Amino acid sequence: MTKKRPPSFSVRYNFWLLSKLVISLLLLFCFFTFIGLHLQSRQQYSIAHALRFRRLDEHFVGIPKIAFLFLARKNLPLDFIWGSFFENAGGANFSIYVHSEPGFVFDKSTTRSPFFYGRQLSASVKVMWGESSMIEAERLLLGTALRDPANQRFILLSDSCVPLYNFSYIYNYVMSSPRSFVDSFLDTNSGRYNPKMSPVIPKDKWRKGSQWITLVRRDAWIVVDDDLIFPAFKRFCKRGPPKGKPNLEQHDCIPDEHYVQTLVSMNELEGEVERRTLTYTLWNQSTTNMEEKAWHPVTFNFSNANPQQIRKIKEINKIYYETEYRTEWCQTNSTFVSCFLFARKFSRGAAMRLLTQGLVGSFDAPAVLNDLL
Repeated sequence: MTKKRPPSFSVRYNFWLLSKLVISLLLLFCFFTFIGLHLQSRQQYSIAHALRFRRLDEHFVGIPKIAFLFLARKNLPLDFIWGSFFENAGGANFSIYVHSEPGFVFDKSTTRSPFFYGRQLSASVKVMWGESSMIEAERLLLGTALRDPANQRFILLSDSCVPLYNFSYIYNYVMSSPRSFVDSFLDTNSGRYNPKMSPVIPKDKWRKGSQWITLVRRDAWIVVDDDLIFPAFKRFCKRGPPKGKPNLEQHDCIPDEHYVQTLVSMNELEGEVERRTLTYTLWNQSTTNMEEKAWHPVTFNFSNANPQQIRKIKEINKIYYETEYRTEWCQTNSTFVSCFLFARKFSRGAAMRLLTQGLVGSFDAPAVLNDLL
């Protein structure tokens, strides 16, 4: 009687197992390749979409306007200085848009300047500092302003900004440059970039800078049309936990300090913009009770908004970016100029001093002061 041999792993079985493994790996490779091509095609579509609008904009004939985009918590506490600023401008060469809290209306009861009457966005969002709602509000401002083809430049301003020059000087400065002004530099703080953003946002494209930007129409369209980078920011770029409650999985990311800069980098436009801001901010390094250092913008008040301080700001003609060992000499249309047209953060008292002493241009200070009384 012949004994049957127990079943064993045959060569054929091993070959079948290996084939399944190879097929699985090929399927995974094809899947990730498809995802990568899909993301790339979406980005290319976004760029092509923006460039199509740029070609349409080239047919605009008329007086080009600057769109002043105010990002306000509620009202505009410095409306009186801006009212005087716009009083000295022609009504055909500027427009005003304000993003305020939902439901807030600018009228006689909420602002002293008629220039702001009804200039709030009809659709706004509740903005929280350090969250993606900030850049969502910026995108809403740009999207609304782009509806007017006469708007050829877009300046984002805070509710504590003041102009350093009169309208004519600022208009000629901005309009004479064919480039956007986007403060941008390499971010060496490893705690800001979230690896989960990859592959949508590679780490080598991650940038940081001031949120106070000035854009030409092409770049404004790129921001508004973006449906790739913004969702990644909304999901992965979030403010860190409160001090004293460390969370190793949480990256302390401030969206408005990275979004436009990274978007410009992703679209390979860094060589086509002025990588600096037109808004001056004085930063002060403070130490908390827990001995943790942090940077905060200094608020100018009546006492330190003096002629010497304003002159010092106006005399700045270059900016040094430490992480890139780069010195940005300020120029517009190949002409060297002072770097800043605006400054923040200014209190009402500081703004009043600028008006009364004529420190920021030829404004009709007495008329403004009479309106305030």
